[in-house]
Amino acid sequence: MEFEFGNAHVFHPNAAKIIDEIGSFPLPSSNTRNSNVIIKPITSKESYFQNFARIQEHIREGDIYEMNYCIGYEGRFEVIDPIEIYLKLNGLSPMPFSGLFVTGDRAVISASPERFLKKEGNTLLAQPIKGSTRRGKTEEEDEELVSKLRNSEKEQAENLMIVDLMRNDLARVGKIGSITVDELFGVYRFRRISQMISSVSCTLPDDVSFAQILSKTFPMGSMTGAPKIKAMELIDRYEDFKRGWFSGSMGYIDTKGDFDWNVIIRSVVIDQHHGTFYFGVGSAITIDADANSEYEECLLKSQAIFEVFDNL
Repeated sequence: MEFEFGNAHVFHPNAAKIIDEIGSFPLPSSNTRNSNVIIKPITSKESYFQNFARIQEHIREGDIYEMNYCIGYEGRFEVIDPIEIYLKLNGLSPMPFSGLFVTGDRAVISASPERFLKKEGNTLLAQPIKGSTRRGKTEEEDEELVSKLRNSEKEQAENLMIVDLMRNDLARVGKIGSITVDELFGVYRFRRISQMISSVSCTLPDDVSFAQILSKTFPMGSMTGAPKIKAMELIDRYEDFKRGWFSGSMGYIDTKGDFDWNVIIRSVVIDQHHGTFYFGVGSAITIDADANSEYEECLLKSQAIFEVFDNL
């Protein structure tokens, strides 16, 4: 097995063994039976609306401009296969930044549409998502919904706040004057949802490290709000669950120091030892946001996860 890194070629001494292990890795061949999955909300609808109003009051008082407020769900099971759940979830809702991470008895199953950061050479790219709508049942309805999302002043305002936040974060690690908004308010269609995605990049100094990049940019602005520190304080106050791995990031780093990392959303965190799991869904709250619409957006984002567990 030969890998090319820049101008160098690297031959892995155990290539044949690795390929055999990948080829023989067991995949689930049938549905898990008798899983007895029970899911219940951590955040009630009443609590959501009460906290929504309190968060908007913070906006009126000038504490924040925008906050990503999430609600949680928790579940119990008898038998579950993380690989099966991952394949089913990404079968229902295929996403470009999906991933499966298993360590010991814990697993993260992600069908994420969002990139956090990508480094290629000296270029660092962030692609925050803010703004969502369901897919239409017909081509005409879908075009109408996409057009409405693309031209929504409210959705654009939410997206722009996070773009500004990411510009500020990248400016902390990038070369002076190198921050570029490569795309603003791009609308991308996935199987179940259309999302507004912007792209922000910068040029990195040669000596910046991975740890330095993360320390200046994590957590991602799309999952916190603006200003970031105050939004995080309010998230800790008002959310009814601890996010843990949810809204974190997973990805890879290669031998050149390039990397690509996602945002852990549309994801399930499983604890096999205790037979439990949880997941969160959220949306941005601004002064113009409507509580009913934002709650419906949360339900839309959780739909595929519920369908997976309903059909085990």
